[in-house]
Amino acid sequence: MKTYEADSQYQTGKIAILTTRWNSFITDNLLVGATKALTRNGVPDDQIEVVRVPGAFELPVTAQQVLATGDYDAIIALGCVIRGGTPHFEYVSGGCMEGLMAVQLDFSLPVGFGVLTVDTTEQAIERSADDANNKGAEAALTVLEMLNLLGEISS
Repeated sequence: MKTYEADSQYQTGKIAILTTRWNSFITDNLLVGATKALTRNGVPDDQIEVVRVPGAFELPVTAQQVLATGDYDAIIALGCVIRGGTPHFEYVSGGCMEGLMAVQLDFSLPVGFGVLTVDTTEQAIERSADDANNKGAEAALTVLEMLNLLGEISS
């Protein structure tokens, strides 16, 4: 039985990090976590580009346009949607997730999901801290692993 499994060491490829300006006090920390994780795993600075978008709802169309250029091998999407007192949370977070999944499947390229969907600001702060729980770093490592895994499967 053949088993495919990859690690998160950089092999090759250009990566775009899409990050939202909404809740930037959280997403800026996610961006720091993601870029640290990428460079710590061997990704050169010139293979990382950052695209800032207004909010989480705009991430899918931006991801689609970025991948349509053919210049990128993966995307890391970073955002933060904090539950409020209206159904807006469900629409934004659900639409964002479904849109990013569609882009990933349409292009057959990894899209790291680093969009926090939390009940409180405190939860967002915990998940964006400069420690092992940073979800931006987690999304970056997942993208690297998926790049390697998909490359291994297709070779």
